[in-house]
Amino acid sequence: MARTLTYKGYSARVEYSPEDEAIVGRVVGITDIVGFHGESVAEMVQSFHDAVDSYIMSFEAKDELPQKPYSGQVMFRIPPELHFRAASAAAAAGKSLNQWATEVIERAAA
Repeated sequence: MARTLTYKGYSARVEYSPEDEAIVGRVVGITDIVGFHGESVAEMVQSFHDAVDSYIMSFEAKDELPQKPYSGQVMFRIPPELHFRAASAAAAAGKSLNQWATEVIERAAA
């Protein structure tokens, strides 16, 4: 079963690896590969924090900016009929289309 952790704005996906007999994870939302692991939950969480801190410091040492996770701004095209139905559903729920779509995507992504 996979879980998500967050630290300093970075998120990571973690899961148990029977082959490694450890909890392993990888920072998501960036193209750089930042991985970590631990034999216990506490060790894995500390390893995640250390990996993010090290990732950030490696860029600071080069006077560069590390990649940031997704901005939260999404733009995509949908058919006009779907746009109308989504806006109508949002209005019926008393929400903006943005609020409504955020909730729908959150449920779908869970």
